[in-house]
Amino acid sequence: MAAKHVVGVPTPRVEGELKVSGKAIYAVDVVLPGMLWGKVLRSTIASGRILRIDASKAEKLPGVKAVVTGEDVAGLKIGRRIYDMPILAEGVVRFAGEKVAAVAAENEEIAEEAVNLIEVEYEEVEALLDPIKAMEPSAPLIHPNVISYKGLPVELKAPSNAFIEISWKKGDVEAGFLQSDLVVENTFTTKPVHHAYLEPHSCVVHADETGGAQMWTCSKVPYGIREQVATALRIAPEKLVVHPCFIGGDFGGKGDFMDIALCYVLSQKSGRPVKMVMDYDEEFAAGNPRHASVVKVKTGVKKNGTLVAHQMQFIFDSGAYGAFKPNGLLNGAKQSAGPYRIPHVRIEEKMVYTNKIPCGHMRSPGEPQGYFANESQMTLVARKLGMDPAEFRRKNLLRDHDLSPVGDEIGHIKAEETLKRALDESGYHRAKPKNVGRGLAMVEWCPNGGFGSFDITIDKTGAVTLASAMLDQGVGTYTLCCEIAAEELKVPLEKIRIQMLDTMSGAKDSGVGGSRTTRVYGNAVYDAAIKAKEEILKAAASAMGKRPEDLVLTEGGVLDRKAERRMSLAQVVKAKGSPISVRGSYNDTKKAHDASMCAQIAEVEVDRETGQVRLRKFTSVHHTGKVLNPLMHQGQIEGGAVMGMGYAMMEHLMIEDGKVTTSHFGDYKIPTIQDIPPLNTVVTEVPSGPGPYNSSAIGETTNIPVAAAIANAVEDAVGVRIKSLPITAEKIFSALRGES
Repeated sequence: MAAKHVVGVPTPRVEGELKVSGKAIYAVDVVLPGMLWGKVLRSTIASGRILRIDASKAEKLPGVKAVVTGEDVAGLKIGRRIYDMPILAEGVVRFAGEKVAAVAAENEEIAEEAVNLIEVEYEEVEALLDPIKAMEPSAPLIHPNVISYKGLPVELKAPSNAFIEISWKKGDVEAGFLQSDLVVENTFTTKPVHHAYLEPHSCVVHADETGGAQMWTCSKVPYGIREQVATALRIAPEKLVVHPCFIGGDFGGKGDFMDIALCYVLSQKSGRPVKMVMDYDEEFAAGNPRHASVVKVKTGVKKNGTLVAHQMQFIFDSGAYGAFKPNGLLNGAKQSAGPYRIPHVRIEEKMVYTNKIPCGHMRSPGEPQGYFANESQMTLVARKLGMDPAEFRRKNLLRDHDLSPVGDEIGHIKAEETLKRALDESGYHRAKPKNVGRGLAMVEWCPNGGFGSFDITIDKTGAVTLASAMLDQGVGTYTLCCEIAAEELKVPLEKIRIQMLDTMSGAKDSGVGGSRTTRVYGNAVYDAAIKAKEEILKAAASAMGKRPEDLVLTEGGVLDRKAERRMSLAQVVKAKGSPISVRGSYNDTKKAHDASMCAQIAEVEVDRETGQVRLRKFTSVHHTGKVLNPLMHQGQIEGGAVMGMGYAMMEHLMIEDGKVTTSHFGDYKIPTIQDIPPLNTVVTEVPSGPGPYNSSAIGETTNIPVAAAIANAVEDAVGVRIKSLPITAEKIFSALRGES
């Protein structure tokens, strides 16, 4: 294979200058003539009936142009897959923070004042806050009409707060437990956590008299947003145009509708464009955080350490609605049994309504919860057998072409090689001081597919433009796409620019997310680049009187090696008489069979007197495909590991009596530089993956095993097992003293 001149080279972001200079336009930056500010009144109770709403004082306030309540949007529900969330509460409220009324006013201050003037009288009823209790037959139904909701992925036979019950299996798990010499059972719990992106949800909508609208929002799935809002408002999707904006952080949280449909209603009623921006206390109280979970794990093994049977039972606390999940359920549960050969497996998932903040997608949805339980369990089983946890894993790891725990073939995994490298690089088996422990956890990731397109145009100046409605949520996909085009067309990177298209100008796609972005859009750009290359050579050959196969692309032009004649791209386009324009596409919605493999080892020191745990070192080892941009690849590893550390040790969206009490970053702790230990990263590249140049996913594997690695390290250090996240000094202190 010829050497690459752009791909595989550390390259700064192509949009970096726009962002640092302030020229990049985010949704909050959009200003339209006559634009109003929209604000929301939110419920102060977690569960109850709305007896009365009096908005007369707000309507009379000078500067207020529209006030809407549930009566204005009666019967309209919205969702990414399950349409169970009203645009505004209709008669009942199901969580503290639910939208009850909204106003649009001349400025933000007037809008806030108007919201405070709206009077609401509630009849409060006891809230269901525990998903286990919510599943009891005697529990009141949070959604009595759940069976009628559009988009339920699994048919419900009767109304239930457990609105999704689904399972996956391989073999006969009960028979497997009977064949086992040892059966180990444990229960693990996790709390809700927020994405902590810098940019809160924001949008601008300008509805017109035809019922259509121009929309700007921080969503990474513009066509998904268009469909969701159109379905909720009962209008044709083509009447809505979603304009591109830069996105100020995502981590899975910027794929939903949030306030867009409501903003449309305010704009339609006022006859003017409306902007809505969530304050961060609203983000914490009414955003779409990672699900809390209860995970029961039961494992059967032979005395020699061979895994025989494995059962995982997930109970996810969905909060008041299921609307924020693109599949309704969390697919990560299915993948959480790990990279192990197990003949008998059953995984069950229940998604349960409670009167709490609705939850959505966050980086690798379902897997951080599942792998915390599973990789903790693997170490616990090894300890019961008297085996070294690393050796126990090695004995049971998947090899190439094995079937996963739920029966999916994995053609390429290299799990054993990754484990060995992690043990060597971390010094896992070296002697260590007292109260210092090392913990191991592993994950494999096969990315999902999707469909998308990119147009390439070369104009009369020789400039290359890549155009798509794809939105880069911050991981650097624009840069990768430019690199691929530069590589194939043999032009300098600075000669390529990105054009962000709206949903009318672009082609419908599946949007970014799920570590599939480089696979989908990178392959689309590659396809476009190959087509553009063919057109360039064809046009140049016609101009030179040659055959296309006699020519090669080089240094921003075309070269005839024999005659040593060269044409620049500008000359080729001029000779052709029109720009070169092609479209590349990719459409493969199947899950990839080539796994990205990760093994992580945490080294901690625990203070027995206080329970305080300190990360001394963290090693993250990856077996992956071709690395397209080492700078961004490493950024994903480090960012994911740090996010995993926050989830493991400190982050917790606290809820009391149904109300979120962490209302700002003074209360909601995320890692700072002082919390981050020395990070040791090792990457093994093997060109085997579904992305361009056989690249593989990296964005989500890095945060999944972290919590289990730390929990395993704590037990190794001081002999106590923490089965609930976050792993705090208080929990360790209590465990060391034998307290529950």
